[in-house]
Amino acid sequence: MTRLSEPTVLPVSPVDLLVVGAGVVGLAHAVEAVLRGLSVVVVERDAFAVGASVRNFGHICTTAQDGLALTYALATRERWLWLAEEAGFTALDCGTVVVARQPDEMAVLAEFAAARGAEQAVLLDRAGVAAHLPAHDPGVVGGAHLPLDLRVDPRAAIPALAAWLAAQGVLILWRTNVLSVEPGLVRTARGDVRAARTVIAVGHDVDRLLPELADDAGLTRCSLQMLQVAAPGGMRVRPGVLTGLSLLRYAGFSSLPAAEPVRDRIRREAPELTDAVVNLMFTQRPDGDLVLGDTHHYAPTHEPFDDERLAELVLREGARLLGVPELRVRKRWRGVYASAGTDFLDREVADGVRVVSVTSGIGMTTAHGLAAAVLDSLT
Repeated sequence: MTRLSEPTVLPVSPVDLLVVGAGVVGLAHAVEAVLRGLSVVVVERDAFAVGASVRNFGHICTTAQDGLALTYALATRERWLWLAEEAGFTALDCGTVVVARQPDEMAVLAEFAAARGAEQAVLLDRAGVAAHLPAHDPGVVGGAHLPLDLRVDPRAAIPALAAWLAAQGVLILWRTNVLSVEPGLVRTARGDVRAARTVIAVGHDVDRLLPELADDAGLTRCSLQMLQVAAPGGMRVRPGVLTGLSLLRYAGFSSLPAAEPVRDRIRREAPELTDAVVNLMFTQRPDGDLVLGDTHHYAPTHEPFDDERLAELVLREGARLLGVPELRVRKRWRGVYASAGTDFLDREVADGVRVVSVTSGIGMTTAHGLAAAVLDSLT
C-alpha cells in the first residue's frame, strides 16, 4: 500500500474546498471538486486510510439499493469505472449473484426482477447459480444475477484514489488532527487552513467534533465481525455473492412484501442469525481468498473484546453456503461504520460547512453520487 508523506507547508491563500477525512466519502468529495476545477485540501488524522473504507467487501452493491441510495449508487457505479481507468486500479464489472436456498427467497427475487427488469436482475435456476458459484450448498434452488454491481479491492482502490488526487495537485495532510472548524477556517494540529467551503466526512466519528449534531441525528457505531478465508479448492468466483440473509439487509429487497416470510422463517428456524444481524455474503480478493461476513452490533462505544461465537457463526454459515465442512481463516478484523435511521447524514452546521456521512454501511456503493449532490449544493 502506498504511503504518502505529509506536506509541511500549508497553503497561504484560501482554497475552494477543504475535506476533513480521507476515507471513501471524503475522497469522493475531493474527486468531484477536482473535476469541477476547484482547489482542494484534504486533512486526515491517520497516515493512511484504516477505517471502514478499507475494511469492507469492495462490493459496489448498486442494484439492491432503493430510493435516493439507488440514485447515488447508479452515479457512483459510473464514477468507479471511470476512476479505475484514470487512477490505475481494477473495477470488475461482474455483477452479483444472489443465492436462494429456499422457495421463499426465490419468491423475493422473482418479485424484485419483475419490478426492476432484466437490466437490473436476471433470475437463475440451480444450474445458472452453479455457473457463477462452482462450490455451493446442494440445497440451492436458484437465484438471481444483478449485472450492474461492481467489485473493487478497497485496499488498493482507496490508496490509488489518494495518489491520483495528489497527482492532480490536491494537498493531503496525513497524520493531521482537526481541532475545530468554523466558517472559512479549519484549525489543525499543523496550523490553520482557510477554505471557502468545508466538508466534514469523518464517518462514525462525527461525535468527536460535533456531539450535539450526532445526538440529534441518532448517530451510533455499527461494529462488524469479518474474516478472510481460503477459497475451498482454490475456486474462483467473479461476482459478489449475497444470500437469503442479504434480502433482509438491503432496502431494494427488504421493502418487498415477499421479504416478510423470509424474515419470519429465519427468526423461527435460526434466531441466532437474526440476533447477530448476520448478512451472509462474500467477495473474492485478487489473491484468491474470500472476504466473508458479517455480523452487526450497534452502540455509541464498543467494548474492545470480540466474541468468538460470532466469528464461529459466520464461519458455520459460510461453510454451509459453499457446501464444505469448514473454512480456513487467514485474517480477522472488526469493521466499524456510522449508523443512523437514514442512509445519509448531510447537515449544514455553519455557513459553508457541511457534515456528510453515509450512515447505513453503503459508503463504497454511494459515496461518489452523494458527493456530486453535495458539491452541486455547495457550488
